[in-house]
Amino acid sequence: MRVNFRAMESYGNGGVEIQVATANRVELIQMLFDGLIDSLMTAKGHIERGAILEKGKCLKRASRIVIALQGALDFEKGGELARNLNELYAYVARRLVFVNAHNDLSVLEEVRGLMSEIRDAWRELPSLIPATLLHTRH
Repeated sequence: MRVNFRAMESYGNGGVEIQVATANRVELIQMLFDGLIDSLMTAKGHIERGAILEKGKCLKRASRIVIALQGALDFEKGGELARNLNELYAYVARRLVFVNAHNDLSVLEEVRGLMSEIRDAWRELPSLIPATLLHTRH
C-alpha cells in the first residue's frame, strides 16, 4: 500500500531525539506513539482520581511527544500526507491544552482515539515495506 509507505516517508531522518542504537526509524516512531498513548491513559486515571499535578505532568509529556512527532515530519518526502499529519498534530496539541485546563475526559478520549489509529497504522507498516528501507540509519 503506497499510502502506508508514504506515511513512513513523511517522517524525516532527524528531529526525534531518542538515541536507541538498535531501533530503526519505524520502531522509533512506534515507541513515540506507545509513549503518547501511555501518557494519555495515565492522565485519564489522574483526572478520575483528582490528581491534578500528576495529570499535568502526563499531559506535558504527551504534548512533548506530539511536538517530537511533528518535528520528525519530512515535508519534502511526505508531501500532502506530512502536511496533513502536521495539522493533525497541531490540533492534538491544542486539544491537550484544553484537556489540561478543563479535565475533559471526552476530549482526552478523542485524542487517544486519533493517535491510536495512527499508532495502529505504524504497527502494520513493517509488513508492507522492504526490510532494507526499515533499517536505514540517520
